[in-house]
Amino acid sequence: MASSSPAILPVSSNSNPGTTQEPQPPIATPAFKAFFNHIVGTVRSGLSECRPWSELVDRTTISKPESISDATTRIRKNYAYFRVNYFTIVGVVITISLFTNPFSLITLLCLLAAWIFLYLFRPSDPPMVILGRTFSERETLGLLIVLSIIVVFLTSVGSILISATLVGMGIVFVHGAFRAPEDLFLDEQEPPTTFLSLLGGAASNAAASAAPVIVPAST
Repeated sequence: MASSSPAILPVSSNSNPGTTQEPQPPIATPAFKAFFNHIVGTVRSGLSECRPWSELVDRTTISKPESISDATTRIRKNYAYFRVNYFTIVGVVITISLFTNPFSLITLLCLLAAWIFLYLFRPSDPPMVILGRTFSERETLGLLIVLSIIVVFLTSVGSILISATLVGMGIVFVHGAFRAPEDLFLDEQEPPTTFLSLLGGAASNAAASAAPVIVPAST
């Protein structure tokens, strides 16, 4: 009795044999990852211009200014030289203030997440729907602005940020006024990167990297 081998049927991955599958576009880098990488790169680039902290705390350069105009000149020159260090000091003061107030820290992080995921990286199509109501991009922006005003001015977040910023700026002004800048060699530097320009540049780069790739249809 001859043994019969089972018939092997060809299996097709295409459910519609009469149609051909179009090539799929490559998967783009996630927008949030590009946003995060841009921020990390910008922070590293800024910190690379940080002056040695030993120069900042050199006691031999501390002296009382002769007048208000002398103090103003010292602050301007010291800021031009220790700009990154001063921003770091203010940032550390704000960070410590937020970590000592967990509620304000969580509230601020939630507000930042709302801006990132509901406006910066969210596509305008389809529109956002909340409780059965459709919100356009302009309405979403308005809601986020109102929410930011409420969080900053009607909670403890605003007072903590303002107080910490004033304390940090006070430390910077006192140091700049009492440090004699005669030993500093000032050079031309680029204008400082602000937080808004950082977010704007990061969001635009992330949006560009997350844009879908359009493949022309084959004729």
